[in-house]
Amino acid sequence: MDEAEKLRWPFSDGSVTDLLDARSLHGSPAIKKRVQFHSSLVQKLALEKEMEGHTGCVNAVAWNSNGSLLISGSDDTRINIWSYNNRELLHNIDTGHSANIFCTKFVPETCDDVVVSGAGDAEVRVFNMSRLSGRRPREISMEPAAVYQCHSRRVKKLAVEIGNPNVVWSASEDGTLRQHDFRECSSCPRAGSANQECRNVLLDLRCGAKKSLADLPKHPLALKSCDISSVRPHEILIGGSDAFARLYDRRMLPPLSSCQTKTKPPPCVKMFCPSHLADNKKTYLHLTHVSFSPNGKEVLLSYSGEHVYLFDADPDSTSSVRYTADYVREQSFLPPFHKVPAKEHAQQRNISVNTTSKKMFGVDMCRKFMQIATRALEMGKNLMRGVDACSEVLESVGPDIDDHVMHDFLCARAGLYLKRKWKNDVYMAIRDCNRARNIDPTSYQAHLYMSEALLQLGRLREAVEYAEAVNSLLPPHSELRKQVDDIIQRVASAELEKNRTDQNGNAKADTHGKLRSLSDVLFRSDVSGSSSQEGREDSDYDDEMELDYETSVSGDESRDNDQGVLRGSLSFRFHQREDQTNEHAGENGSTESAHIDDSAFQPDVAIDMKQRYVAHCNVGTDIKQASFLGDQGEFIASGSDDGRWFIWEKKTGRLIKMLAGDGAVVNCIQSHPFDCTVATSGIDNTIKLWTPDANATSMVAGPEVDVYCAIENNQRKLCRNRQILLPFEFLERFRMHEFAERFECAQS
Repeated sequence: MDEAEKLRWPFSDGSVTDLLDARSLHGSPAIKKRVQFHSSLVQKLALEKEMEGHTGCVNAVAWNSNGSLLISGSDDTRINIWSYNNRELLHNIDTGHSANIFCTKFVPETCDDVVVSGAGDAEVRVFNMSRLSGRRPREISMEPAAVYQCHSRRVKKLAVEIGNPNVVWSASEDGTLRQHDFRECSSCPRAGSANQECRNVLLDLRCGAKKSLADLPKHPLALKSCDISSVRPHEILIGGSDAFARLYDRRMLPPLSSCQTKTKPPPCVKMFCPSHLADNKKTYLHLTHVSFSPNGKEVLLSYSGEHVYLFDADPDSTSSVRYTADYVREQSFLPPFHKVPAKEHAQQRNISVNTTSKKMFGVDMCRKFMQIATRALEMGKNLMRGVDACSEVLESVGPDIDDHVMHDFLCARAGLYLKRKWKNDVYMAIRDCNRARNIDPTSYQAHLYMSEALLQLGRLREAVEYAEAVNSLLPPHSELRKQVDDIIQRVASAELEKNRTDQNGNAKADTHGKLRSLSDVLFRSDVSGSSSQEGREDSDYDDEMELDYETSVSGDESRDNDQGVLRGSLSFRFHQREDQTNEHAGENGSTESAHIDDSAFQPDVAIDMKQRYVAHCNVGTDIKQASFLGDQGEFIASGSDDGRWFIWEKKTGRLIKMLAGDGAVVNCIQSHPFDCTVATSGIDNTIKLWTPDANATSMVAGPEVDVYCAIENNQRKLCRNRQILLPFEFLERFRMHEFAERFECAQS
């Protein structure tokens, strides 16, 4: 263990001894909640039991309200109910689903007799086990109490309301969130039927997705996840096939409607998205999981091909950062020092002077952390350890340290981000540079790193402006002028290359053919639209989709290539037929104009992230969860494509645990409502229970591996998340023109 791993700022929850002492002296009614997932227990989590009973991937796990039972759903189309006390299988229910089960829940206030499931066959099925007479057998084959067939695409998530035994909500990739009331009907015709007239659509978002914050919502939003607040049950959070999570107040929504015609999406109460993703415009960027914190004041978002982010959802909070599309563009390029009016400099200096009276906190600890960060920055090695060292100070005790110390750590972390170059590190560096400039507007370090960040983003003119500002701030013979000159030379080289590319044009070959759907080209799904592998998705946007895939046979990217496999770039654009551009057919043949009046459009306001969690890889499946652990929700956990799952401290974002949880991919993570126990599942056909073990190592649970090496591998995969393998059969289909709709293809 090196110095960086030994040196740790104490966790914010203190020690268990402190909690016990406080209870004996002052009394503490919340002691059980605070101890449940205490940092000392989380660090000791280890595998206790691997429960067998499914014959396919386990896509969903959920606890009942008192934690005595665990329910699971699988690709084998069966629901299993497990006993928490003896860790054994109690019931195995044959659901009758014809495709993979993606979600399952206990219905509240039903003595755990009523369970519900949603699957890839677009059906929601309800089972009431109280109808079984006598002793319930282990193998249960029974008719469902209700079957809802009104969705037209896969049902990806179910939500229930605490204390409500009559209603369940289902989110589907058909773009609708439906409210099923057991008291109204027990079944409904299949979607598309002549007599299909279910008035249970709570949210119609078939024209609700947008590619950026500034865009109008006009694309289909395939819903991937939803959650209902346990504190304010009228609030419902949904996430789908774009970058924005939306929070709705059910009391403010219009009455339930039919799916016969598409309706304009209702306005949401709040919208959540990291500001650096709000103008991404990448059609592949989407959410895989959304969830409320136990107290309902925060929300957690997990992105495919991205990281996990925390947001403030407290209606009484004044600290959350709200932004518009214009704000995103402004923050990505604040004018350098020499282009800011002198009056603004004076205001910033006054702010800085007024806030430097804070007491110096942990001076010796800060000095040691800075040594670690500086060494990593100078050597170009152990960059993640250097970032962690800066984050230890900035996130753990940021408000208590001197402004000058905070400035130095912000600049050091920005430099480390720019050298590490993990996904979106450059945007994190810009955030730190802007914060450092708020403390010291004439900071040459902040200007220098801002110039490097803009160069990495390809914003060459702005990079030069910042480089010129650094020259004006540095002493005449400073060694740092060499770095400035290097940036200016790299900008000049980049401009020459850009001009050369513009002159020569892109060497692309246009190929025309016929295409039915993206899944027909890449994955050939079956008639029902289900797939045995969750990563195989239809296009999220019917009118256009792009796959970025650039050839590379040099550098780090080529090292991981399998022998004989070509990794390259293939860009697709799929276009709707001309007669469908402005009109979209309804579910049962009715049509409605999808045009939205631009003059009535009001710019959306989104809430920015307040913490980012980095270590895992989420590109292989679109059901990967990120969850709050425990009733206090002070720790964050997420599955990963490398078969591990990771735990971070919520406040600081520091990684505290890495556990080997699956032979391939960990998708589901659910903590016990009262005990320090976590259930996980994934591609394996087993469910794993994790509890504290005194003999467990502090960081790694499972085979001993280099933690930093494993995380760096995940980040390399994340940066290459749009790379796909092109088998010979796929290329042969292009040559044979085996498609049904017009497409454009350009391959380098």
